[in-house]
Amino acid sequence: MKYIIASDLHGAAQCVQKLADAFSRHQADYMLLLGDLLYHGPRNALPDQYGPKRAIELLNGLADRLICVRGNCEAEVDQQVLDFPVTADYGWLVEDGRRLFMTHGHLYSPDLPPSFLARGEVVLSGHTHVPAWQEREGRWFLNPGSVSIPKKGSPNSYMTLEGSTFTWYTLEGQPYRTLVLSPDGMGVLK
Repeated sequence: MKYIIASDLHGAAQCVQKLADAFSRHQADYMLLLGDLLYHGPRNALPDQYGPKRAIELLNGLADRLICVRGNCEAEVDQQVLDFPVTADYGWLVEDGRRLFMTHGHLYSPDLPPSFLARGEVVLSGHTHVPAWQEREGRWFLNPGSVSIPKKGSPNSYMTLEGSTFTWYTLEGQPYRTLVLSPDGMGVLK
């Protein structure tokens, strides 16, 4: 299986279109969305090309290929306009024999790690708008960054996962970091 992993779209229609294009270009099987899909939130500036209605159309067009968790900006009204579930605080995926814990990052993060993770498991989260790859006691905390409102000088970005290889890309499709995890949880950054 091949996955696109993205977070913090914040209703920026042009960025969501670029993400949908990347999904097609990578020929991914599913897209994992880690929350904050439509609303920009009171702490963020209005993203360029803010167009939640167009973002809704684009995302609903991929509804059968999306796996999502709720961000801190999701509300009941978002679920009413989206054709796929977005209200779970977390989700699990097993890929290449490894459990992946998906969450937005406001409830679980490297600073608030889930106590139930085993060595070699991965936490996928967004929320900070900054791409990250951090190993703590044999557990990996990975963040694809933000599709629409990147922070700390990071690019608009997303990740892919194929087997045990995670690759970070700019929204324009340029790879800039790769992490390959071995079965024992050790990782090699490239």
